[in-house]
Amino acid sequence: MRVVIAEDNVLLRDGMAALLDDHGIEVLTVVDNASDLLAAVAAYRPDVAVVDVRMPPSHVDEGIRAALVIRSRFVDTAVLVFSQWVETSYARQLLASHASKVGYLLKDRIVSSDDFVEALHRVAAGGTALDPEVVRQLLSASAVDAGLARLTAREREVLALLAEGRSNLAIGSDLTLAPRSVEKHVSAIFTKLDLPAAETDHRRVLAVLRYLNAHGTS
Repeated sequence: MRVVIAEDNVLLRDGMAALLDDHGIEVLTVVDNASDLLAAVAAYRPDVAVVDVRMPPSHVDEGIRAALVIRSRFVDTAVLVFSQWVETSYARQLLASHASKVGYLLKDRIVSSDDFVEALHRVAAGGTALDPEVVRQLLSASAVDAGLARLTAREREVLALLAEGRSNLAIGSDLTLAPRSVEKHVSAIFTKLDLPAAETDHRRVLAVLRYLNAHGTS
């Protein structure tokens, strides 16, 4: 098995690398940020990427967002999220397309190195490895759109007006914003909702659909 490790805690990172080496698992490289993780997966195409949730520069969600990119772009690479935090909205997305070749384990609940290695083999073979606490929180938490959760209060106001069919000019008038400011807010919304420019899909429509879905509007 060939593995890439993304972890910004140097002691934990080196410890995992040594552990996997002792079990005959090849660690291709270790990285400490999401950008290097994506570059490493693209270059090495590992069997599994072990990913921490919170990594530089903001230590908020860079790691798990990179994990979602890996799931969509590098389908042959399994993803094992290994973190102190349960991010239910992102965990839902990891499992949304297909619940295979994916795991989500909590660092403080791993009681033996054998359990960790066994989970790694399981996801590499196409299975799943979910900590029971992750499952519990997934079952108890309501579904949340992670992109919408990243929006600021002002961006939410702008998106709500977009959902009403308002133009940028009308939004600026309602919120007392200059046209350039409205454009910046709309652009930020597209970025946070992971809606890149495309020839076929209208991003304003897609953003509004996300908003309406989150608010239970048909």
